[in-house]
Amino acid sequence: MSANTPNNSTPSPDKQNKKENLWVNLAFNIAIPAIILSKFSNDEYLGITLGLVVALAFPFIYGVMDFFQRDKINVFSVLGVISTLLTGSISLLKLGPEYIAIKEAAIPGLIGLTVFISTWTRFPLVGKLIMNEAIFNLSKLNQAISEHNAEDQLKKVLRNCSILVSLSFAFSSTMNYLLAVWVVVSDPGTVAYNEELGKMTALSYPVIALPSMIIMGTALFYLVRHIQKITGKGIEEFLLIEQK
Repeated sequence: MSANTPNNSTPSPDKQNKKENLWVNLAFNIAIPAIILSKFSNDEYLGITLGLVVALAFPFIYGVMDFFQRDKINVFSVLGVISTLLTGSISLLKLGPEYIAIKEAAIPGLIGLTVFISTWTRFPLVGKLIMNEAIFNLSKLNQAISEHNAEDQLKKVLRNCSILVSLSFAFSSTMNYLLAVWVVVSDPGTVAYNEELGKMTALSYPVIALPSMIIMGTALFYLVRHIQKITGKGIEEFLLIEQK
């Protein structure tokens, strides 16, 4: 490599700041898989196995696309890919539907537990989830916190936020399990099983994702409110605003 060749290992600013399209996310992870599993996985169209593979390919493709578009690892996209692979493995191996329920509960449950445990360490993960460089100008925020000698206050606020975020994942884990147990009751390798997976996928957003987002939003609101109280400044002082 010549001395003048740019270093491509660092993501470009455009890719780092590229925002996720909510509608594309919903289409690839929920709507399209649900429609394929519910309507096109019978013998008249794709068939049971091919229908399952095609449906699960969409969230997998989305996770891979997300990585290449941003040039960095999105933890939640990675978890989405892992979840998709586990669903496919359980289904193709024709394990009992109870394994789907366990898988659905395990991933958010483990995340919530990890976030909660990290609260009592030097590296609380809540900072990566709600107080990160994608939302805040952290250097400016940290400077304001330092000027007010409020580091300990911020730590207490982040600890409370961690508990709220952990509750969000605990709720998601519980509801994922209950939804899977209620909806997926047929044996793998049947049209009914694919249709039930599609129904579970379609219901996951209104039943699980929206309430979890509300809890996560409450944690963010709590953080913002206390940052304003600690610094005496409006939150817009610390938010990243794109320059056009």
